[in-house]
Amino acid sequence: MIIVTTILLFLFIVYAALLVYYRLSWQSIPNLISENVSADLNISISVIIPARNEEKNITALLNSLRGQSYPASLFEVIVVDDYSTDRTADWVKNCGISNVRLISLKDILGVTAINSYKKKAIEVGISTSKGALIVTTDADCMVPEKWLEKISAAYNQTNASLLVMPVAIKYKNRFIEIFQALDFMTLQGITGAAVHKKLHSMCNGANLAYTRKAFEEVDGFKEIDHIASGDDMLLMHKMVMRRMKVCYLKSEDVIVSTEAVGSVKEFFQQRIRWASKADKYQDKTLFPVLLMVYLFNIALLFIGIIAIFVNPIISYLVAGVLILKTLTELLFLYPVADFFKMKKLLWYFPLMQPLHIIYTVIAGWLGKFGSYQWKERKVQ
Repeated sequence: MIIVTTILLFLFIVYAALLVYYRLSWQSIPNLISENVSADLNISISVIIPARNEEKNITALLNSLRGQSYPASLFEVIVVDDYSTDRTADWVKNCGISNVRLISLKDILGVTAINSYKKKAIEVGISTSKGALIVTTDADCMVPEKWLEKISAAYNQTNASLLVMPVAIKYKNRFIEIFQALDFMTLQGITGAAVHKKLHSMCNGANLAYTRKAFEEVDGFKEIDHIASGDDMLLMHKMVMRRMKVCYLKSEDVIVSTEAVGSVKEFFQQRIRWASKADKYQDKTLFPVLLMVYLFNIALLFIGIIAIFVNPIISYLVAGVLILKTLTELLFLYPVADFFKMKKLLWYFPLMQPLHIIYTVIAGWLGKFGSYQWKERKVQ
């Protein structure tokens, strides 16, 4: 037990030091867009949207794109229908927006089965697009009015090959939605800090922009197209390996909001899908961090179980580490929550600690050794 306790304390110290580093890194992210730099009105943009069974969400997204401050003549929207069995395609066809095009993945692949339909959808969308700048989002998202304008201005300012941008979960008062919003906000804070410090290859395909030239130079999704997930982070890593310029655009004007999943089962399926690509990363800095965090949660859960059923005395140790863990995470999260205008959610954070530890352990294990269901498809 002494050995296990020592390991737990060591992992906590490393974990706490890492979170303090992430906090300082997040706070040091500069404003990429100077006041005297405007959008580059000479650059054409192609917005690529893979969509599968999104009839409930796609119209809201298209309407938010209709309302962009960026000139409609300078961007196109390409929705790639991924074998939808609902009315997604009909809603796109009838949206009445002149710069929106619909492509059917079924017309291209037929009955051919592949493992990564989303990567294929993005690839097909890019191959038929005209923009020099590729911007991706998901069909269940909403984009702010100045989204494309600010993206264009950031490229004008930085000449980056890839821009990583913030995403937020839309939530109401349901427990599962608040839990997701907090968990996702944590990931977003780490993403911004890691990208700015060039520490890890982290991003989210719901809000990502890269040049066509960069996509072509790394051969798109070649050599990662057999992996079901990873259309964002694995692609980013390929660009990082080519020493392409990557920047994090920390601006409230580009925060994309996405729908929370509706149930605990869907939440686990989503997180298992994310965890399934952990050992596919070739980023030598990211996997050790993921492993350390996972082992820390396992150790805390294991000793917690022993405290309950075997040795109640060590419950004081578990409670102490849990409190310190919560305080350290809140220290990191406060400036992130301030940016996302979600500080009021931090009151719920301590209450969700035990559930967060349990879900991390379960999702991490099933991501490696299990399978998951996503968009009515079972993936091994």
